[in-house]
Amino acid sequence: MFEFLVEKLHDTRFLAMLLAAIAASATAYTLITPLLAGEDLSKRMKAVASERERIRQRERDRMNRTEKVTLRQAPRQLVQKAVDDFNLGKWVAQESAREKLVMAGYRGQAPYTTFLFFRMVTPIAFLLASAFYVFVLSKLQQPFTIKLAICIGMSYLGLQAPMLFLRNAISKRQLSIKRAFPDAIDLTLICIESGMSIEAAFRRVSQEISAQSIPLAEELTLATAELSYLQDRKVAYENLAKRIGLEGVKSVALALQQAERYGTPMAHTLRVLAQENRDMRMNEAEKKAAALPPKLTVPMILFFLPVLFIVIMGPTAIKVTGYMH
Repeated sequence: MFEFLVEKLHDTRFLAMLLAAIAASATAYTLITPLLAGEDLSKRMKAVASERERIRQRERDRMNRTEKVTLRQAPRQLVQKAVDDFNLGKWVAQESAREKLVMAGYRGQAPYTTFLFFRMVTPIAFLLASAFYVFVLSKLQQPFTIKLAICIGMSYLGLQAPMLFLRNAISKRQLSIKRAFPDAIDLTLICIESGMSIEAAFRRVSQEISAQSIPLAEELTLATAELSYLQDRKVAYENLAKRIGLEGVKSVALALQQAERYGTPMAHTLRVLAQENRDMRMNEAEKKAAALPPKLTVPMILFFLPVLFIVIMGPTAIKVTGYMH
């Protein structure tokens, strides 16, 4: 059985079939995912609603000077036990991990505990998998030090894998918010000019913008809850900017703070900021478009030009070969 497994792992036809099956599964997943977006939206909006209720309960208890309540769901017992037994909060924790988890949309103690757990598990898993492949399956004709260096490198990659996952989740979330944010500012401007307060405007915009960006709708709903129940409204705007982490959102949050502090017209501020965010989005699109020709040069040379030469010179070469014979 073991020899059969090793033979299959070195069989090019089997690997090609395996990669084709993975590609087909990924294509089917890509086609099916948009059909499930509505269900995902309802789940996340329910989670946001429960978060708002927890914030309300926390503020009520704080004003009544009672004992603080637990705001978020507790982590699973197995993961929590492993984190506590190995004291992972001291050895593998990172100061920026909590902020990055919030920016990625994971709130509370449970995601942080899970993050610490995987910071311990993934290096061990990568080390064992690489050692099994290097020393048993591949039978590399390399010195022992080279094999050991490969295993150590894979272990370090496993240590960084949770952070790479977080960065990827943050970039996807920020991209979704960045695309919808100018439209959200325009909608907020319309609501404010119609006489709504900023809380009511955020609540209405979160409902309308959810079809375009679920993360932005979630953040606006949480901002509405914090504006309603926190004593210092400045903290709500600062939390919104920290959770998203985009420069455009930070400028809008700062402008809203100044508008409330000094009594300046909020509608004019939002109109200017909406235009600035739209210009920033257009500038980024122009930069990406300008960078396309250099990026396409190498693929065209490697893939397009040889085929073009074959199509043009092929008939001529066939005729010349026929005349020579």
